[in-house]
Amino acid sequence: MRANRFLFVIGVITGLTMSRLPAIAPAPETPKKPVSTTYQGVTVEDPYQWLEQDNDPQVKAWSDAQNQRTRQYLDSLPDRAAIEKQLAEWYAKTSPSYSSLVSRPGILFAMKFQPPKQQPLLVTLASANDLKSEKVVLDPNVLDAKGTTAIDWFVPSLDGKHVAISLSKGGSEDGTLHFYETATGKVMPDTIAHVQYPTAGGSAAWNADGTGVYYTRFPRKSERPEADLNFYQQIYFHKLGTPDTEDTYSIGKEFPRIAEITLAASRDGKYVLAMVANGDGGEFAHYLLGPDGTWKQITQFGDQIKVARLGRDNALYLLSRAGAPRGKILRLSLDAPELKNAVEIVPAGEAVIEHIVPTAEALYVGDLLGGPSQVRRLGLDGKGEIIIPIPKISAVQEMLAWEDGSLLFLDVSYTEPAAWFHCPNGKAEPMKTALRSTSPVSFADIEVTREFATSKDGTKIPLNIIFRKGMKRDGQNPTLLYGYGGYGISMSPNFDFTRRLWFDRGGVYVVANIRGGGEFGEDWHKAGNLTKKQNVFDDFAAAAEYLIKEKYTRPEKLAIQGGSNGGLLMGAMITQHPDLMRAVVSSVGIYDMLRVELAPNGAFNVTEFGTVKNPEQFKALYAYSPYHHVIDGTKYPSILMMTGANDGRVAPYHSRKMIARLDEANRPENPILLRTSSSAGHGQGTALSERIKQLADIYAFLFAQLGMTGEPR
Repeated sequence: MRANRFLFVIGVITGLTMSRLPAIAPAPETPKKPVSTTYQGVTVEDPYQWLEQDNDPQVKAWSDAQNQRTRQYLDSLPDRAAIEKQLAEWYAKTSPSYSSLVSRPGILFAMKFQPPKQQPLLVTLASANDLKSEKVVLDPNVLDAKGTTAIDWFVPSLDGKHVAISLSKGGSEDGTLHFYETATGKVMPDTIAHVQYPTAGGSAAWNADGTGVYYTRFPRKSERPEADLNFYQQIYFHKLGTPDTEDTYSIGKEFPRIAEITLAASRDGKYVLAMVANGDGGEFAHYLLGPDGTWKQITQFGDQIKVARLGRDNALYLLSRAGAPRGKILRLSLDAPELKNAVEIVPAGEAVIEHIVPTAEALYVGDLLGGPSQVRRLGLDGKGEIIIPIPKISAVQEMLAWEDGSLLFLDVSYTEPAAWFHCPNGKAEPMKTALRSTSPVSFADIEVTREFATSKDGTKIPLNIIFRKGMKRDGQNPTLLYGYGGYGISMSPNFDFTRRLWFDRGGVYVVANIRGGGEFGEDWHKAGNLTKKQNVFDDFAAAAEYLIKEKYTRPEKLAIQGGSNGGLLMGAMITQHPDLMRAVVSSVGIYDMLRVELAPNGAFNVTEFGTVKNPEQFKALYAYSPYHHVIDGTKYPSILMMTGANDGRVAPYHSRKMIARLDEANRPENPILLRTSSSAGHGQGTALSERIKQLADIYAFLFAQLGMTGEPR
């Protein structure tokens, strides 16, 4: 599963007065070329369907004209250049950060992000407390001086001597698998194309002796029609030193067209586990390759097994949501690997179980408490629970077992940058390791409170409200409200030093834990997907109304932000509540819900959004589809839409069509802008320099729209 496959987050924000707003040039002329389509007996006219053709010269010219207009406006904001300069200086002072840790005997692999380098690099360390032992395995910044080549993912061999790495360019996430010697960083001659793509991601798992890998692969041109080349992901085996044309098929022909496969090997290499997602709606099936060389299906999509982890005690540990929306843990012996033989060892409780890490002697469990995290240590039988102390209102983003059976976990909060902690046995207090980030600015004066808004149907919606100590609740604070609400993805605490700009100008930053996410388990997710998606928008509107009612802010001082699925949320807010906020920043968003499923990645989203082929789901989609609810003559808020030309997850034409429709309908008081990046996709793999430019544009835009000055309130 790609846990963050649809999560595009730019932390943000901010000093201009309203009197200094520059004039906005007229929007480019957008011809109407109406196309009518009938869905479930309803005829829908689409005047801008022609903007869907990425390579049409007229579309390119239109997009370029929009970009030129946007650049002219943003670059005329007096603080724009200074903001970019400040961000670049802060990033240059930022310490390295480490993520995606993988443990092998005597060695740790990690992705290291070290500004001002454009892309993270792959390194090894002897331990989490021995920075002097660090060695670079692969630095993509050396491969590509422009910073457009990125590591999608990596998998070390079980002995750690070799590593398989997927590389892609320009934010495309179209990955080719390469192989490297860990000790020397020497590249091996083997390459395998198209093992990774935004539609279904990609994965690999090594065999026991490190002579080859099982890997995911999309069809070659001779194997499927053109329309299916980014679907039907299957598993193959590659033996090192042989051409990929000799690779052997392993399993997958019976998987759905929208299968997304994640592979993992047991530490002794005897077993390979394949987790197969049925698109993005949260259904999983699991298959096990055993010592006899045959695959056996362990779970089916309807079994509600969300996570499976191979233990070191000849067992499989399963996170089940069957009859337990917040999760329970089952143990299944690999001697008789049938789900009916699984034994419940950790019953369901109030906490939402998110992570499972089995070691030789213990089971570590990462929980979600409505957004913030909790960590528990139990015996392999589920008994003897110990709560491991972690920082208050923080999020555990990663957990893994070190070779001695101790726990490493990455923790972050809204006011403290991420740090890896080491927990020797679960009984002693965890200690920060040397793998910790530092911030170029202090957040010592920043406070976090957790309050609850009441949604339209009475549901309580948690709000994480972050502000400078001493803030006055007088309705005058510039406030940025962030939301997502989909795919069971939880908005947990995170740290972004660039928010210092926002707080210094009296800004309040708020993250809403709305339905559609997983903060309170599968019920919370299901209450905000398919035909219940309107709940997501109602929750977010209730959050905005709460902030106004409680005098944190007022509509003229409120901005909202979201990306990807959160961009859909922004579109719904624009069309359903145009008077509730002053400004909107929407990144890589989805706006035409009737044509989402026609794009390659859109087919994977049917299990989350629904399909126009189903009468009830069509009715729900059409009822909220932002593109179809823009009303002529409406005064819309100021809007900055951002997209990437190489986005394989959300087609950039969604942003083009939505902007065209808003340009047509809007009374011209407020700017409505489209920014298209030619060197980026959905956000993954974007070069640091482009990320800084995006942030500077967002900050400058919001400063101007909310009338924020350079002086603290």
